[in-house]
Amino acid sequence: MLKVQIIRGVSVPFQFVLSAEKFCNGNFLDNGKFVGDIKILGEIANDSLKIVASGKIFCKKEFICDRCLNNASENQIIDFSEVFNPTDVLDDSVDITELIRDTLIASQPIQNLCKADCKGLCPICGKNLNDGVCNCNRFCVDPRLAPLLNFKSIEEV
Repeated sequence: MLKVQIIRGVSVPFQFVLSAEKFCNGNFLDNGKFVGDIKILGEIANDSLKIVASGKIFCKKEFICDRCLNNASENQIIDFSEVFNPTDVLDDSVDITELIRDTLIASQPIQNLCKADCKGLCPICGKNLNDGVCNCNRFCVDPRLAPLLNFKSIEEV
């Protein structure tokens, strides 16, 4: 558990370094996993009306690229912030475990790419287009629009 001590009227810094394997309890991502250490830096402020925990999460994620199917990894820096009600706090400490876990999951992209301009695989031969072009003819006409190919332009007439 990640518990942070609260001191009324004071902003308290905190830092945790956790093993990704132990913190994530295996693999809770659909495509990929966190590896190495997860470092959490933040502060918690208490002004008697509200308690605010904020900071950054530093982690590394390994995954398979959704376009080219190569193994890839990326270092992530994720911001978090949460307001707690002082009446929900017991023993002058706040447990931020769920906040960190939820933030890690919610901040993951819908599509995992090895790089922003990943070209993916050729749908004909399966070659990774990041490694170079292939000689496949990928031109495909929608059958509903195929009759338009028979029209001649004004210059051809």
